[in-house]
Amino acid sequence: MVNTKVSLCGVELKNPVIPASGTFGFGYEFAELYDINVLGSISFKGTTEEERFGNPTPRIAECPQGMLNSVGLQNPGIDKVIAEELPKLRQCFNGPIVANVGGFSVGEFERSAARMDAEEQVEILEINISCPNLHGGGQNFGTSVEGAAEVTRAVKAVTKKPVFIKLTPNVTDIVSIAKACEDAGADGISMINTLFGMRIDLRRRKPILAQKMGGYSGPSIFPVALRMVYQVYDAVKIPIIGIGGISTAEDVIEMMLAGATAVEVGAANCVDPFASKKIVEGLPAAMEKYGIASLTDIIGAAH
Repeated sequence: MVNTKVSLCGVELKNPVIPASGTFGFGYEFAELYDINVLGSISFKGTTEEERFGNPTPRIAECPQGMLNSVGLQNPGIDKVIAEELPKLRQCFNGPIVANVGGFSVGEFERSAARMDAEEQVEILEINISCPNLHGGGQNFGTSVEGAAEVTRAVKAVTKKPVFIKLTPNVTDIVSIAKACEDAGADGISMINTLFGMRIDLRRRKPILAQKMGGYSGPSIFPVALRMVYQVYDAVKIPIIGIGGISTAEDVIEMMLAGATAVEVGAANCVDPFASKKIVEGLPAAMEKYGIASLTDIIGAAH
């Protein structure tokens, strides 16, 4: 009998599989398809202080082995999420919930994180620092050591629950940014967010996405995400949630060998709504195949 349980900063998960924010709605939508309690946790749709309609359409483009998105953090705003969306999710899911928080200023991150921290149904905060810094000329907070550390310090000052900082891969040195987050008090790292990419419509001779460029995700980015997790694991002592191109139970094991304690499944959910469920169901057989009795034994074992 294999043991699929893992722990994120004292929060126990029955398995390491977490649908990634932005690919699983607020979770309860998928409860109409299957019992979502098979999942280790759920990172619900990125939430900002104010309601956001998102970017103009088209904002999704298909790619070989992946997809581009430029959704633009569409969400109903934190008031409605707390009052309506979270209670709906809790009615059909009894596992730990990860609240993904977005923001366009340090103050917004601070205020939204404090409010999510006060919610009983939220166990972990995931701070998405890939949002454009409107006070810094549009550069993402996550693209500089200083910006990442500033948001981390601000959020940690107003929260008690574990804080995972979600990092962008669109940087020269992700290791130094992860280390800065740890030094600023982060309890964990979520990585990676999407790669920056684009597609062009050959007939129209124009970019497919209305915003021209967007976030590239899917199986083809898995080697990049794996490499970055491997590098960051060597540099920090806090747990990592590995994200990027995971679509099989074997991918989960590989990501954990690189250093992840848990994983998030993103684009695969957009292709197959049962993807996360299938990965969970495939884990025991994959563990037995590779002689793994407990998943906690393999975290970082490739180092």
